[in-house]
Amino acid sequence: MKRSPDLLRLADTVLLPGFTGTTAPDWVRRRLAGGLAGVVLFSRNVDTPAQLAALTSALRAENPEILIGIDEEAGEVTRLEARTGSSRPGNYALGVVDDVDLTERVARGIGRDLRAVGVNIDFAPAADVNSNPDNPVIGLRSFGADPLLVARHTAAWIRGLQSTGVAACAKHFPGHGDTSVDSHHGVPRVTVSREELAEVELWPFRVAIDEGVRSIMTGHLLVTAYDEELPATLSPRVLTGLLREELGFEGLIVTDGIEMAAVSGRYGLGGASAMAVAAGADAVCVGGENADEATYEHIRAAVADAVTEGRLPEERLADAAARVRALTAWQAQAAQPVDDGRDEGGDEGGDDGRDEAGLVAARRAVRVTRHRADGPLPLTAAPHVVELAPETNLAIDKDMPWGAGEPLGKLLPGTTVTRLRQPDVHNGVAGTVLRQAADRPLVVVVRDAHRHPWQTDLLESLLAARPDGVVVEMGLPGRTDLGAVHIATHGAARVCGQAAAEVLAGLA
Repeated sequence: MKRSPDLLRLADTVLLPGFTGTTAPDWVRRRLAGGLAGVVLFSRNVDTPAQLAALTSALRAENPEILIGIDEEAGEVTRLEARTGSSRPGNYALGVVDDVDLTERVARGIGRDLRAVGVNIDFAPAADVNSNPDNPVIGLRSFGADPLLVARHTAAWIRGLQSTGVAACAKHFPGHGDTSVDSHHGVPRVTVSREELAEVELWPFRVAIDEGVRSIMTGHLLVTAYDEELPATLSPRVLTGLLREELGFEGLIVTDGIEMAAVSGRYGLGGASAMAVAAGADAVCVGGENADEATYEHIRAAVADAVTEGRLPEERLADAAARVRALTAWQAQAAQPVDDGRDEGGDEGGDDGRDEAGLVAARRAVRVTRHRADGPLPLTAAPHVVELAPETNLAIDKDMPWGAGEPLGKLLPGTTVTRLRQPDVHNGVAGTVLRQAADRPLVVVVRDAHRHPWQTDLLESLLAARPDGVVVEMGLPGRTDLGAVHIATHGAARVCGQAAAEVLAGLA
């Protein structure tokens, strides 16, 4: 099929591909020079701030009006700090603290970091209301289960980030919190009524729109109250009818990763991309897994062919391209970062030279429950720490450092650490751990133990023999009745581990 060059150029304007490597590949630079409007970066593209700044500078040299996006939620989903673990807690910890000024400070620090390295749109914050504690993909990424709390912190996060000139992107519309399926692998269903959706899932997005959020990311969710067949990303009823017309959003609509099985599994990468734009999306994110020129060319051609075949009105494609250009124009004119003097310094800060609001937030999010009057806090000797590490979802870098053992070792030299995954757990493992912890304090670190029976089973076995054991939960705290002392950090970021270690060592 002969494709119009004008249609191909329009298609270039609505695609945000990813790529591999820490330098700009030739195909990306060539496409940018030819009209590609933007790219999305992942942790595989990030080494150091200096390297990332050089990368974005090279990309911008090919297209000065480029959109450069990244998923920097902080906490468990970080790209800037994937190699070290985040110096800021995620949304759930911020929701537990419930200090909107602090949330705004944390987001402003993120915006400063992003602007310094040349990123101008952040696919955050997650505005999902985590009303299902067994949700496999949201969890700690949400501010909480109360829609009003989620809404006020979503607004604060947007204010903080956008004050630096970096566009925020509230996600995952119309709300991924009340689901039990990971859209990376299947199609989550949201079956509540329109009235229930308006009172819970949609409330933070209404507030985000009122706050002036520049973009909103779609969720690959089947929202049966609006569309019983098409996931939200591909549904005109959800994107145009609900988001544009009912909620009045005029900014950029961005898709979640289009290669996720919830949409590409049935319609293919090209088909899903064209359907998303026809439904009302303005930019298509691709490249988390398919990060090559052939994939980009396939999707670009599919979008252009959809226009030629009458499945995608050319006016809709042109409108999408105009909204992309409008966001780049906003970013170019955005104010320089605000410096109000509140983010640096202070008695509660850290020593890494970064914005210190993250450590303040992590410390304030810790909750300690003592079940024995003689509970072993603070620890009087170097402990043996057992960390139970579950598999994480694809949004979280699997090799990102987390836990309390390493920071505790810096405070209590001689601390030893054993990390166990589910395949490591067998009938004799509890005995091995108990021998390693003989005559020493025992600390067991878990992560979403309520969602992983193997963690709970091993934890209960260890505590039956060592009732003086301390439990540190670094996920959602489903049970707080375990251990002589239970410490909930409400996050697994590096800074959350540091805050827990300070409590264990008696420094907090």
